[in-house]
Amino acid sequence: MYGAGDVRIETVRDPEIMQPTDAVVRIVRTCICGSDLHPYHSLPSTPGGTPMGHEFIGVVEEVGSDVTTLAPGDFVIAPFAWSDGTCDFCREGLQTSCRHGGFWAGNGIGGGQAEAVRVPQADGTLVKVPADVDASLYPSLLTLSDVYGTGYHAALTGGVTAGTDVTVIGDGAVGLLAVLSAKQLGAERIILMGRHEARTDLGREFGATDVVSARGEEGVAAVRDLTGGDGTRVVLEAVGHMPAYEQAVGVVRHGGVISRVGVPQYEEAAVGFGSLFGPNITLTGGPAPVRAYIDRLLPGVLDGTVDPGRVFDRTVSLEEVPEGYRAMDERTALKVIVEP
Repeated sequence: MYGAGDVRIETVRDPEIMQPTDAVVRIVRTCICGSDLHPYHSLPSTPGGTPMGHEFIGVVEEVGSDVTTLAPGDFVIAPFAWSDGTCDFCREGLQTSCRHGGFWAGNGIGGGQAEAVRVPQADGTLVKVPADVDASLYPSLLTLSDVYGTGYHAALTGGVTAGTDVTVIGDGAVGLLAVLSAKQLGAERIILMGRHEARTDLGREFGATDVVSARGEEGVAAVRDLTGGDGTRVVLEAVGHMPAYEQAVGVVRHGGVISRVGVPQYEEAAVGFGSLFGPNITLTGGPAPVRAYIDRLLPGVLDGTVDPGRVFDRTVSLEEVPEGYRAMDERTALKVIVEP
């Protein structure tokens, strides 16, 4: 990406093993994330461009001399953050804060919207799946690299348990998979705030019991009406823009929790006496350590119990990625999968 709206396809050097802990992965499926639209809207002119993409599944082509858990031919899922798996943060299940980790498409590491990528800290990062997995499962496996794990992180950190009432703000892929995750964790009532009917219909299939299409004060009033004036005990904010955060504050019940997983596009937010302090509201969430969740979510994908890959509604080739960005930006596609 060379600037806002300026996505190009270029030929670059093939990735190579640079450290003994590296692997090279041939990408089988990748995708465009809703968070990729933030730089698509606002990235300054960037001479030389910046690589894009942080979600992919693929096949290991080569491993460094210190890699012990992987071999060429292994089929793997790559979380959106790479991590060593051994530091204190990784052992605590917070791989996004790994002391020796990082994120794709930065600091000399390639992006996932590509044919292949060098994976640092391969043992700690990559998750093997059966090599003979059916291609029909690829979309759902791909969601484990980010959006499914992120939706699950929202619900888990929000404290969703059996009988919890939940509001999910945002009908993008993360919001819809937050609905799915809240349902899996036992939520009784799930109010989805979204205004795109095709998406909210999928949200209902994932477990939403109510849909509120209004925004702002009108949307807050609608949720309050549905909940006897109280709001819900848990609010999952999956957008990242200030109006979504303000809605979250507006619909959370006293003593409740707001879990934010939409990447914030603002620096300051209301946390004072009248917004969070006085009503004893907890604010949590953050970048999802999806590596910590893949092992627990993978079995349901493999046996078909859940189908999070339904959030993909457009397929493009690598050469068509710029069109994929436009489709997501124009809301004619929910989430675009890429077949290199």
